[in-house]
This record gives sequence, structure tokens and C-alpha cells, in this order.
Amino acid sequence: MAVEGIEEKEQKRILILCVDRDGDLGKKAEVKTPVIGRGENLDAAVALALRDPEEPDANAMFEAVHIYDRLKNESKPEEVFEIATIAGSELGGVGADRKIVGELNELLASFAASEVILVTDGYSDQAVLPLVESRVPVSSVRRIVVKHSESIEETAAIVTRYLKMLMNNPRYSRIALGLPGFLFLILGILSFFNLLYLFWIAFIFVLSGFMLVKGFGIDRSVKGFYTWMKEYSPPPIRVQISNFSAIGGALLIGVGAYLGWTNVAGFIAGLVPPPVNTTGWLTTLPSITGYFIKGSMDLIIVGISVALLGRAIRWYFEHDARLLRNGALIASVAWSRVILDETSTVLIKPDLGYEKLILSIVVGILIGIASVLVIFVIRRSARKFFEETEEQVEELGEG
Repeated sequence: MAVEGIEEKEQKRILILCVDRDGDLGKKAEVKTPVIGRGENLDAAVALALRDPEEPDANAMFEAVHIYDRLKNESKPEEVFEIATIAGSELGGVGADRKIVGELNELLASFAASEVILVTDGYSDQAVLPLVESRVPVSSVRRIVVKHSESIEETAAIVTRYLKMLMNNPRYSRIALGLPGFLFLILGILSFFNLLYLFWIAFIFVLSGFMLVKGFGIDRSVKGFYTWMKEYSPPPIRVQISNFSAIGGALLIGVGAYLGWTNVAGFIAGLVPPPVNTTGWLTTLPSITGYFIKGSMDLIIVGISVALLGRAIRWYFEHDARLLRNGALIASVAWSRVILDETSTVLIKPDLGYEKLILSIVVGILIGIASVLVIFVIRRSARKFFEETEEQVEELGEG
């Protein structure tokens, strides 16, 4: 019993494996893989050769049968041989490799080989060899090259791969096919109307337009804008109110500045005589500033207040304590209208005195102090309103 165990342990199980990576065996001869056994492989090779006498995979299968017969005649008692053929897919790539691996695992489950002699058509061995070696040792590789050399086949495969990429990949087909096709279309139309002399002008326009679009990334910008429009999701209503208030406030401030410059232009047009040098302009600069403030202050104050009001509405819904400071700021901005009015009056007519300006500033300071006290009182009385938990705030945002 011990001797039999040693002999069984030292037994070599050698698999002569033929690999048809592009799946010609199933596609042309309609033979299901894996094909196991000498007779089955010989019949499959004959069927494939009858369908396509120049098929290299048929020659590889005949060579696998030849190697099997020769090794069987020279075999030692501890050696056991088996021959099999597995196939990939006509699509190539990952799909073919996955099919090869699946059939190889199925084959090894029925014949637990200790080593493999790999037989290929010479082109596919670089892709197949790592797949086989990762599962069972490969003791030898036999390449069969019949109807053309390996380098020519590899070159043809590379050229075919790039041609398929140019035909099927939109990224390259737009340039390799779309642009020449458009130019040929223009050529045909101009030839039909006997305007062929205009082709070179059209060619330059089309080519320059294409180069400008690609050079400045206009196509990527348009695509990005389209994606943004398609995937755009409007923010919550409180955020929209804040954003629209900010936009409205900015427009009011811009119109206010325009009205201020219009007021200044009317003042300068009424100067007799108008300033002609730097000294004259410096003398009238206080009046110019006063007229600008007088003409723009109303809309500027309203614009700032509108923007702050939109933020206050957002912070109210979010239970944010900044709402109180924002309210105090709105009151201060509103009172600044009185301060700006008195400032413009002093700049335009300084002989009227500045007592009202000082009084308006003092009142503004008192309003600021009162606002701070009001914020303190409201914050203490509405503590629970502004101390929402994170979970409540998130629920409010989702709502």
C-alpha cells in the first residue's frame, strides 16, 4: 500500500492543451468546447480544416494531436497524458479571456494536470500564456505558424484594432471620419452646382472653425453646460430666496450708482465756467461727491437692505443665530440713509453747517447700541429656537 501511494504521488499528469482564442472552432466548425480526448480533437480539427483550409487553429490542433501521439509512444510508466482544446470568443478582449479561464477550470476539474504543454497558432500565445500559467505550470510552448509570419499577423492585428477604434469610438471617429466626410459632402454639393472653385475657401473655413473649437475647448464647454443643465437640481426655497435677493440687491445698487453719476453729470454740465485744470477739479470734488451720494443713496440703501433681508429669511428657516445680527445690520443700514443725506448736504453746501450730520451719527450709534441690547434679549428668550439639533436641521433641509 505504501509503495502504491508513493507511485501515485509521483505520477505526472501532462495535458497537451490547444487554445483557440478567437473562437473559430465554434464559429466556423460549430464544435462545442472544451474538446477532450485524441479522437474528439482529431475530428474537430478535420471539421475546422474542411470549413477553412487556411485556418491556423486547425493546424495547431493537428500539431497537438501529433505531440500527444509522440509523447504517448515515448511515455514512462509514471506519466499520464491527455489532450484538450479550449476556445475563447470572436469578440476578443476580456470576454475571450474570461471564456478561456472558465473552460480551463472546467478542464482541470476533470483532469488535474501537473503540467501543461501549450500549443497555439503563434499570435495568441502572449495573451493566453499568463492565463494558463496562473493555474498550472507550463513546461513547453509550441507555436504553429503556417500561412503567414507572426510579425505580419501581429502588425495586421494592431492595424485592425486601430481601424476598429477609428470606426467605432466616437472620440476618434468624429475626427477621422466625420470631418473628412463633411468636407467631401461640401465638395459634392459645390461640384453639383459647378462651384468647385469655392471648395478651398470652404475647406479653410471648416478646418479653421474645427481648430478653433478644439483649441479653445468650446466643445467641452458646451458639453459641460449641457450636462449641468440636464443634471441641475434647484436648491431649497430658502436658498433660492437668498440668491434672488442678492441678485436683486446688486441690480438696485448698480442702478443707484448709475443715477449718482447722472446727477454728477448734470451738476458738471451746469458749471459756468467748467473746470479746466486740476485745481479747478479738486475744488469741485466735494460737490461732485455730494451730488453722487444724493443721487445714488436711496437705491443703494434699498439694494443692500434687500440682499440682507433675503439672508435673514434663509437664516430664519435654518434657525441660525446670525439672523439677529443681520436684523440689527438692516436697521443700521436703513438709518445710514439719513447720515448719507446729511453728508451730501454738507459737501454740496458747507455753509449750512454740520450740526445735523453730527446728530444723525450720534443717533446711528445709539441705534447700534440698542440693536445689540435687543439681540441679547431676544437670544436669551428664544434660546430653544436657535439651538436646534443637527438632526432637526437636516430634516428641515430635506423638507
